[in-house]
Amino acid sequence: MKIHVGFYGAVMGLAGLGLTARSVATVWPGVVRAPAYLTEPWIFLGAIALVVLLILYFLKGVEEIKADFANPLTMGFCGALPVGMSLVAGGIGSYWHDAGVWLWWLSFVLLTLLQGWALLRLLSGGVELGQINPGWLIILVGGIVLPGPGLLLGLSEASHFTFGVSATVAPILMALLFYRAIVGPPLPDALRPTWFILLVPPSLIYVNGLALFPEMVFLENLFYFALVLAAALLAISRGFLRWPFGAPWWAFTFPLDALAYAASRYAQDHPAPLWRAVCAATLLLAALVVLLVLWRTLRSAASPRA
Repeated sequence: MKIHVGFYGAVMGLAGLGLTARSVATVWPGVVRAPAYLTEPWIFLGAIALVVLLILYFLKGVEEIKADFANPLTMGFCGALPVGMSLVAGGIGSYWHDAGVWLWWLSFVLLTLLQGWALLRLLSGGVELGQINPGWLIILVGGIVLPGPGLLLGLSEASHFTFGVSATVAPILMALLFYRAIVGPPLPDALRPTWFILLVPPSLIYVNGLALFPEMVFLENLFYFALVLAAALLAISRGFLRWPFGAPWWAFTFPLDALAYAASRYAQDHPAPLWRAVCAATLLLAALVVLLVLWRTLRSAASPRA
């Protein structure tokens, strides 16, 4: 079975849900941490998925792997590997700190190299507008994810660096993607779930930006935009069950994790019943979508056609 590079999004979706569930517990009075049976299995599954997918992916062969990194249609999704590694690093760091730090640094170096490669491809003029897709946010803006686990592991300076690079690129690439949505060719149904990746920049620039720069309270405006954008994306995706199933479905998962993570931070700073309800609703939605996509993936893998 050949593994599409987009399946690395499973690592992000699973581990991201576990880390988000850990953070949501602090929203509720008197709760220090969510029960381990609600959080740690997702991180464990994310770690297992990372190992299994790495093995299966490299069985594709060198030429097919090189093609993924060279093709503008798939290159962006290659960033899901280091970003997923960073999330697993944050998860396992609570149990094995040194391993978490080592894995995070590996993700940092790999993502930085991939970002340099992606910028080179863009600036060389070798990428057409129709080849730009939301997956490019993963490779170029994925550094806004790394500070979450990085700060947990005590890696503040490197977290500032990777956040700064990606947060600078984010508005440029977001504008380009909105422009592509208006004037470019529509994405095929199989890739339409990737539009949910647009939720990640406003959600995590808000959360991790405040974690790195506590005085930048105006970043809360990005959370409001993320909520409105999520409503629009959910509305246009109401018929998603009719879309062809494949690796891009994992693009539903981590963006909803990121939205729930942002909602938990906002509810901590604004502990009103409304925002606690929004926090609970977004976490429930993220968990249900992860469960659905995981079930569809396992069913597809067990199919004789897989």
